[in-house]
Amino acid sequence: MQAAPPASIPSASRLASASSASSGSSGSRAPRPPSPRVLRPQTKWENLFFYQKTDVLYQLTVAFCRRFLPKFGDRTVDQMVQAARSGKQNIVEGCADGVTSTETELRLLNVARGSLRELREDYADYLKARALPVWESGHPRFDAMLSFCRAHNRLPDYEPLFDRVGDEELANLALTLCHMVDRMMTTHLKKKEADFVENGGIKERMTAARLGRRRTQNEEIAALRAEATALQAENTALQAELAALRERLGLPQAGRSSPPSAPSSPSASSGSSASSGSSASSSPSSSSPLDFLP
Repeated sequence: MQAAPPASIPSASRLASASSASSGSSGSRAPRPPSPRVLRPQTKWENLFFYQKTDVLYQLTVAFCRRFLPKFGDRTVDQMVQAARSGKQNIVEGCADGVTSTETELRLLNVARGSLRELREDYADYLKARALPVWESGHPRFDAMLSFCRAHNRLPDYEPLFDRVGDEELANLALTLCHMVDRMMTTHLKKKEADFVENGGIKERMTAARLGRRRTQNEEIAALRAEATALQAENTALQAELAALRERLGLPQAGRSSPPSAPSSPSASSGSSASSGSSASSSPSSSSPLDFLP
């Protein structure tokens, strides 16, 4: 009989490619999109120009009150120092609270702006009460002072002036800084207002984060179910191909018992009976060893 040609085995390569494809599909799954943030990024108030100028204003006010206002009996000293301090500290607190609440941030920044406006009025009243000029546009020293304030924000740039210039210079310097800080803070508050209108507050962000996470979970579950269905269909196809390959090679199918063996020949059966008889006669008895002969 002519031997059957060797069966081709395409399933081995298919098994390898299927295994790598299944592992690759799970490994190359699209990354999870980032969930909406609940906490807003922390604003570094030290980098805000208007905060840097309010720090200058506080230290300038302390030096001004120490040099030009009476130490006792005048409430103006406490009011000016507290207004300068309130302007600076409310900026810090507003930026810190803005991580969770835009409403609180806007309110505290506006409190800071109000305190600095109060301080501005105190300096203006000081100049008026002593008949000292307010340096405005057209004053011979106004442009130089304005350029200096625009170019410098840090305290070390102003500290040498605290004990060197007179009350007119310090008061007008403080007035200029107050006007500049007010304009900067107004612009900053408008940006915060637009951000609040666009992105909402803490409650809106928390709701968006929860809904986004739930949506992501549902998408992941749907993707896993689709992947399981595809793998099950692929497994069924591979089992069918394996069964066809076993049939071509003449191998027993998986899960089936082997075919019954051929009946034995008479000589084999007689031999087996003889062997059983010999085993039976081997048991101890009183008969003669030749009794089994005819």
